Amino acid sequence: MTYFTLIEVLDKPTENQWLSFPSVLYKSDPNYIRPFDQDVTKLFRKEGNKLLRKGEAIRWLLKDDHQKIVGRIAAFIDPNTAKNNDQPTGGCGFFDCINDQEAANRLFNASKNWLQQRGMEAMDGSINFGDRDNFWGVLVDGYTEPVFNMPYNFPYYKDLFENYGFQNYFNQYTYRRLVSGGGLSDKVYEKAARIKANPDYSFEMIHWNKKEKFAEDFMIIYNKAWGVIPGVKLLTHAHAMGLLKQLEQILDKRLAHFGYYKGEPIAFFIMMQDLNQIIKDFNGNLNAFNKLRLMLRLKVLHKCDRIIGRIFGIIPEHQGKGVDGALILHFRDIATKKNFPYKELQMNWIGDFNEPMIKVVEGIEAKIYKTHVTYRLLFDPEKPFERAKRQKKNLE
Repeated sequence: MTYFTLIEVLDKPTENQWLSFPSVLYKSDPNYIRPFDQDVTKLFRKEGNKLLRKGEAIRWLLKDDHQKIVGRIAAFIDPNTAKNNDQPTGGCGFFDCINDQEAANRLFNASKNWLQQRGMEAMDGSINFGDRDNFWGVLVDGYTEPVFNMPYNFPYYKDLFENYGFQNYFNQYTYRRLVSGGGLSDKVYEKAARIKANPDYSFEMIHWNKKEKFAEDFMIIYNKAWGVIPGVKLLTHAHAMGLLKQLEQILDKRLAHFGYYKGEPIAFFIMMQDLNQIIKDFNGNLNAFNKLRLMLRLKVLHKCDRIIGRIFGIIPEHQGKGVDGALILHFRDIATKKNFPYKELQMNWIGDFNEPMIKVVEGIEAKIYKTHVTYRLLFDPEKPFERAKRQKKNLE
């Protein structure tokens, strides 16, 4: 029997070990790509993660009796969402472990006990202590190269979670299609064509010399389309402006599109280049030299031909009318030009509970390419388990 030791991450040496452990675990797996360390560490710094102003987080390493690191995990409480469940619910994430159920159980037990001591009655995993679109879910199908900041793990992780008692709370699908292949379903195309032919509707890609305007448009659409979802905070203009300023550094403007009705903003579809295609040899380090390499590969050498759907939204008054398809037709007009370098589009983090968004991506003839699972563990085994509630109308 192996004797395992838990070590809390409290200093720089243990943090470095916690960050680097996955690189050791996946050293023989060509699909693994280490995320930028700074994107992970900021989640556990008050200056980088506003959730820590009222929330809590902890990290552990796990060593065997030979003092070899065999696992890691983090546990956290987001006070904004902990109460937005049938029971107070915390989270565990950044779980990586050898294929050993006893080792995994030690990590899960540590997280569960820590959360119970703070009044939680359930635990979601493996999730992020921050935005849902990063570091969220356990990969259970589609073991290919991950897109930027999406989790990748070995197939045995599914068994480690389920053997401990976690249950499938919801699936997160990644849909994929070739930019040049296929089109729209007949039903979607018919509605989209009517919208495109209506002079009251207009569509345009972002212009960086009009950031103030597009920040305002983004804020209006986001707050009407996404702000109605429990747990989603409304954006301010300053926040929207900050997001666009960050995007401007790397985002190809041909990947950000807005829709208008009589000049008023009603929809957006924003994609990003998949940076994982060009950072695989960075080993998580975004130093000054690697920043130069990134920009060279992205802007000059055009080493990226895969794009990711980042965010899509339509205000409620214009949902179901064909605006989604019209946005895609507008994008297609640009994507079919000879100098368009991108060949593949992946749209990740589409929950199985989000029926409207599933209809949107299936309407553009995208197919499920990968599946991640968000698991939930109820600490009281007698309490009935319920999966995430389905959304009948939300974004489209």
